[in-house]
Amino acid sequence: MASSSRALLFSALFLLSTLSFNPLICTAKDSRVSLALYYETLCPYSANFIVNYLAKIFDNGLISIVDLDLIPYGNARVASNGTITCQHGKYECLLNTIEACAIDAWPDLDVHFSFINCVETLVVEHKYLEWESCFANTGLDSKPVSECYENGDGHKLELKYAAKTDALEPPHRYVPWVVVDGEPLYEDYENFEAYICKAYKSNNRPEVCDAALIKLSKAKKSRNAVCHNKDVSLFDGKRIEMVV
Repeated sequence: MASSSRALLFSALFLLSTLSFNPLICTAKDSRVSLALYYETLCPYSANFIVNYLAKIFDNGLISIVDLDLIPYGNARVASNGTITCQHGKYECLLNTIEACAIDAWPDLDVHFSFINCVETLVVEHKYLEWESCFANTGLDSKPVSECYENGDGHKLELKYAAKTDALEPPHRYVPWVVVDGEPLYEDYENFEAYICKAYKSNNRPEVCDAALIKLSKAKKSRNAVCHNKDVSLFDGKRIEMVV
């Protein structure tokens, strides 16, 4: 009986060690590449990046090696009294907060990105006043986002994103500001897929990486369009650009 118990114990310990150290069984979460997008909702270049570039990684498999963080704040400013002024006006502040609430209400990336992608598609199409249609289009309940916006939680989220944006090193100079594994891509942000593939340390890269890395090796760094983080002044509650 004793020898049988020892045999069972040995088998259990062996199985545990196999589960602990077998790289095929362990999750690959720790090897994922961090991808952070600092953006503002009504910057046309932010919207274009989300809709026509970032959305593709959900279809081509690259999302499996990415830890994506969306920060909807951009070039806004926080006044001494805690109010926030946005580069493209009050409606941008509203949509920044709505998207922050969506991220908070639906922590699942696939869920909140589907909503944000819908809103930003309307921005690209110059139909952003119809943003509430995205609840029906995605099949999501509007209540948690509406409550977040109305009860002030959304403003608190935006203040959190403001602090996160202001803590960037080096400081962001424009949006979209795309950061891969802590390194900003500057104006070459549209090649973000290649930078993700380059930063990924594991051997089992998605197939999309082959073409992305070849493209990066042959092309010069791009200078894609951005919304600059300019000095501003406030006049009658409106944000006025001081640098054109």
